[in-house]
Amino acid sequence: MKLIFVSDSLKGSLSSEDTAALLTKAAHEVFGECACVGVPVADGGEGTVDAVIEALNGERITTAIHDPLMNEIQASYGIAGGKAIIEMAAASGLTLVPEALRNPLNTTTFGTGELIRNALDRGCRELYIAIGGSATNDGGMGCLRALGARFLDRNGNELIGCGRDLEDVAQIDLDGLDSRLADACVTVLCDVKNPLCGENGATYTYAKQKGATPAMTELLESGMKNYRDVIQRQFGVDCDTVEGSGAAGGLGAAMKVFLNATMQSGIETVLNLIGFDELIEEADLIVTGEGRADAQSLCGKVMQGVGLRAKAKGIPAVGLCGSIADGAQQLYDYGITALYSLVDEKTSLEEAITNAERVYYEAAVKMFRRLSKREDIDMENGYEIRFYNDAGSYR
Repeated sequence: MKLIFVSDSLKGSLSSEDTAALLTKAAHEVFGECACVGVPVADGGEGTVDAVIEALNGERITTAIHDPLMNEIQASYGIAGGKAIIEMAAASGLTLVPEALRNPLNTTTFGTGELIRNALDRGCRELYIAIGGSATNDGGMGCLRALGARFLDRNGNELIGCGRDLEDVAQIDLDGLDSRLADACVTVLCDVKNPLCGENGATYTYAKQKGATPAMTELLESGMKNYRDVIQRQFGVDCDTVEGSGAAGGLGAAMKVFLNATMQSGIETVLNLIGFDELIEEADLIVTGEGRADAQSLCGKVMQGVGLRAKAKGIPAVGLCGSIADGAQQLYDYGITALYSLVDEKTSLEEAITNAERVYYEAAVKMFRRLSKREDIDMENGYEIRFYNDAGSYR
């Protein structure tokens, strides 16, 4: 029997590696000798670098860069097989800015550009950029400025490249853009479809969570419209028609327009990078999961991506999650054949978090015992029989 364990982290309690180790221990208790393969994974957000370098035997590179407020910090990214995997949150993330100082008028993606430049210095020409969790709303100007581009005001003065500079951009000069980028293949890991401006754009959708007041939001949106118009005038691209251009405060637009980046689903990209389809060959069962299974699990999350890959190969896949809520049953359309929850009538969410390792292991043992009796799933043909809600009951 070959079992594949490929779960996202349960935020604040267990890492992807932790879940694989606990599932392996539980599987051996129930099934005895069996082949267990743990696959670290992430959906393109936090943990993406760790997952890829672990799966591909890569290395972590740490270098001095600037945070969203231009303070010098140490930040890391990964290199595996000549590919660079960068989480923009490591350089330009919201968690790097103290809550009292959060103001997207003042923040910049400059540090993300510095990580890209460092990867180029190390010979990488295949770049994967995960752009979730930003503290910024600068249209990616800071990132491009670190790579040699210049953003000029009406008097020809160079702008710093933070959010408040958007309204002053009059010309974009790419003459100094790092020439090595011409030979680079840039892939952006992004699951949002927001345009650059408008009701569903970068500013109105995300600026508030980055510290913007209503007045700041209006100023940023006005500036973003100006930035959009300059891009359209100079480069002939209307960023409001480009899906994902509003991601990470407009960094998506900069990557697409100036770096000719391809935007791809985070989980699909990660699964491709780690060679997931080859790893699951001849598998009898795949166990996946995440902290909470609900309708958001269908928005490019780990279980959706893993389920689809399993379904394509006819391999049953089950989900062991922290909790299960409305909308999770839609995962059955994406290859997940049964769902299990750590939270039940005997275990509260608080206990599941506080004693995560013990609770997860015990839940895994119960799950494997059910599966061994084929009460919940036909392990040869793979079909749904039962669905567990937050209380652990069937429905």
